[in-house]
This record gives sequence, C-alpha cells and structure tokens, in this order.
Amino acid sequence: MKGPELSGRIPLRVLPATTWARQRPTWREAAPGLIDGALKRAVARPSGNWFVLAASSEIRGDRPFGRLVGGVEVVAWRTGGGRLVAGPGACPHLGAPLCRGAVAEGRVVCRWHGLSLGEERFAGWAPYPSHDDGVLAWVRLDEVGGEEPLPAPVVPERPPAAESLAAVTSMAGRCEPEDIVANRLDPWHGSWFHPYSFVGLRVTEAPGEPGADADPDGDRFVVDVAFKVAGRLGVPVRAAFSCPEPRTVVMRIIEGEGEGSVVETHATPLGTDRGGVPRTAMIEATVAHSGRPGFALARRAAPLIRPLMRQAARRLWRDDLAYAERRYTLRASGRRPD
Repeated sequence: MKGPELSGRIPLRVLPATTWARQRPTWREAAPGLIDGALKRAVARPSGNWFVLAASSEIRGDRPFGRLVGGVEVVAWRTGGGRLVAGPGACPHLGAPLCRGAVAEGRVVCRWHGLSLGEERFAGWAPYPSHDDGVLAWVRLDEVGGEEPLPAPVVPERPPAAESLAAVTSMAGRCEPEDIVANRLDPWHGSWFHPYSFVGLRVTEAPGEPGADADPDGDRFVVDVAFKVAGRLGVPVRAAFSCPEPRTVVMRIIEGEGEGSVVETHATPLGTDRGGVPRTAMIEATVAHSGRPGFALARRAAPLIRPLMRQAARRLWRDDLAYAERRYTLRASGRRPD
C-alpha cells in the first residue's frame, strides 16, 4: 500500500485478487519475543488504579449498574444532575446487592431495607473516585490496582466529540487482561485470523526486541491494511497501535479514510469463576471521525449506525477472545511456546 493510494477522493479500492492460503505468511515477523517485549513495557506503565467500568451510556440515573472489578463489587449510578457516582456494591447494613436496588432523587436505595446512599460517606461505606470521559465510565480501586493513585485515568486522545461517532462493545472472556492486550499487540494475525474484515495487512513499524533501547513515546506498531467492504472492494488505511497504560491498547488511523479515528481496547479484570479461572471484560470504544461532508449525515443517523459498529466489533472479538483464552490456557499450563 503506497501513500498516494491513501489520499484519493474516493476511499474504496479494488484489492488484489488472492486467496486466504496464498496470502503472505507473517509468522516470521510475529516474533514471540517482540510481542512479549511490547507487552512487558505496556503493563509496566502506570494506570493510577483506574479501571474502565462500562460505557458512559450504560450508567443511568433511573437504575443502578453493577459489575465486579478485580473481585470487588462496584455499583454505579447518576445523580439528578447526571454526575457519575460509584461505590462498594454491597449494602453496609446487611450486604444486599445495591445493583438490584433503585435510584431515587440521585441516590441508590437498597431493596432489602431502604437504606439510601449518596455521595457522602456512611458507616462502613464510602464512594470510590470515578470519572466519566464522555464515552467511558471509570472507577479507581486502589486496593485492586496497588499503584500510586492518579487523580484521573489515562484517557487516550480522541477526535472532538462534536465531530465524531462513538460506540462501545463489551464482552467477557476466561483470561487475564494481559492476554487481551497481547492479542492487540500482535497485529500480524489480522488478515489470517479475520479475513472477513482485513486484507493485505503489512506491519511497517514495530518496537524493538526485549532489552533493546525503546523510546516509550515511539513504542508502537504501524500497520498498512485494507478494511474489507464487499467482494474485492476495501478501504486502505495506515494505523498505529500503542499502549498509553497497562490495560489499554489504542489503534489510531494516522493516514487514509477516517484519519484521526480511534479504537480503544480496554481490559478490565472481573475476578475468577467457580473453577478459579480469571475472567476479564473486553470493553472497546470505537470513536469514528471523518472530514467528508457525508459524515455529518452518519452522525445524525447514529441510533442506526451504532448497532452496526457494535456488531462488527463483536464479530472480531468472538475470534479474538478465543485467541486470548487460548493464550491464557497455554500460559497457565506452561505449554506456551517461547
């Protein structure tokens, strides 16, 4: 894929005819040491103990939202003014699940005995620091993260909200956050594992092997790839992958149609299942942007387009969660190749 191909007025291109088995193998480039090195540098970055809880739109003022984060019950809701509040999910009275209660006058009300809790402390109960970035809701759990707290989460740079269209998809898998992050730090699998979506993927820039001097700001993967539309028609772009914090991978389109658009993949640990296997939520925010006049029409049709964006993300992540779960199984059993 060459630069001039990315700058034309019409984004669609007729892609070279090929078959899945005849595409260029990428296994030599996808060196395990290179991927593991990028993963180690990612997980060493500070998060300030912030975890993505859910899409902002999932947390409302008419009912509480509940989720386990690192084995900790969290309940969240909105005040009458729309402000996000999050706190321990167990009622301090007798331990009832607050997520099954109600929200009244901006406060969460326990269904068992009517205890009403708000933004102030109560005996044995206190709100957690929370943050709403307009697309995602975050909660800070210092006992789970174990790091030096930060006043706000590390939120990736996004296109202006008034000029973009955002959709959030959430799925859970039997793995750890690092397995989801590792999946995204292996861009070489794109055309092989997702031939229905990606064609002609080529990694043009990758960080160094473990032990090599790496510029943290330049620790990224750059990929040329075409997003498949129909048949041999596709939209070529150049995208960069980077990790601003240990549980987030950002793909940003840096050249081509939708330049400036981002796909943020966040991995939130949930806890363990009854068999002791860890479970992790993959929460992915797609923030689409385009300078084309027609994009304003797409934004007005957001209620129709968002479900399609979520459907596309879920199709990819049905495969990628299987990839992450397989990686965890091999790693936990000691059978993962070095």
